[in-house]
Amino acid sequence: MEPLLSLTPLEAFVASLTVFVLAIFIGIEVITKVPPTLHTPLMSGSNAISGITIVGALIAAGSSAVAGGPRLVGVFTLAEVLGFLAVIFAMVNVVGGFLVTHRMLQMFRRKD
Repeated sequence: MEPLLSLTPLEAFVASLTVFVLAIFIGIEVITKVPPTLHTPLMSGSNAISGITIVGALIAAGSSAVAGGPRLVGVFTLAEVLGFLAVIFAMVNVVGGFLVTHRMLQMFRRKD
């Protein structure tokens, strides 16, 4: 069975880069339209998205071990290195989001 879209590697890269750049512009537009009072709840809500990113990064890093691929650094493939970096950055985002959420919830506690 033939794939629906048969793209060359360069065409696939350009398409992925286009989606990435458009996502950046849309993200900037959405964030600048949010009032400053809602930035903290927005950050706490992004923890779920970062959790999904971690799962995707783990899948990307693990799938290269099955599929193989070119070796980048010693015994690691490019997908494994990028997947590892994605896990690290997403974990930093999740931990920061939880810290901000904790600080936000502290503001609503009664002072004794």
